[in-house]
Amino acid sequence: MIRAFWLAFAQLSDPRLRHIVLWGIAGAVLAWLLVSSTTWLVVSHMTFFQEYWANIGTIVALMLVGLFMPLLFFPAIATTIMSVVLDKVAAAVEDRYYPDSPPAREQSLVEILRISLRFLGVTLLVNLAALPVYVLLFFTGLTFVAVVAVNGYLLGREYYEAVALRHLDPVTARLLLHRRLGSVWLMGVITAILFSVPLLNLVIPVVGTAAMAHRYQTLRKSLPPEMQPTVSS
Repeated sequence: MIRAFWLAFAQLSDPRLRHIVLWGIAGAVLAWLLVSSTTWLVVSHMTFFQEYWANIGTIVALMLVGLFMPLLFFPAIATTIMSVVLDKVAAAVEDRYYPDSPPAREQSLVEILRISLRFLGVTLLVNLAALPVYVLLFFTGLTFVAVVAVNGYLLGREYYEAVALRHLDPVTARLLLHRRLGSVWLMGVITAILFSVPLLNLVIPVVGTAAMAHRYQTLRKSLPPEMQPTVSS
């Protein structure tokens, strides 16, 4: 598993991956600026209390929330923006390290967008639902653990699907996920931890996908022979 991430970081010098990283960084930062600036613009024109200081304090607090809240969803936003090209990350890994791997099946843009938008929606809903728990755990110092555990599962599943569905039909991919959920979740946890590192998190969607592409090659061996991918469909 550590080897998978090591190889993923080492391949960032690949021109095919560099292009995706730059495109994703620009999109993710733009999305963050858009959400933050919109929140600031709306809040700055609202009045919450008649008392001047109470109103200013509330506006400043909400502006800070608007500035930092998107960072909680940064993994989901960055992954969604890069989603349409994450299959190219997996393809680059397979071309370099697994040239004898069965060819990928054809995926439509609609299928890719559907999976990615579902991931974004589920991530937002789950994290919003868990927000009260995050706040309560803040006083125990366990908020980071909870965020990593929750987003680790979500990220692991998203990157697994981005890689596995290139070769497996949805039913077989789901079966393999259920069999090796612990391994996929742990990959997601490592990815979520890396997402917490400033600046490094800008390349993690690519690194996470590349690492999962390596891990998938091991996971798929646990499938029975009749379920092994052989030809593209």
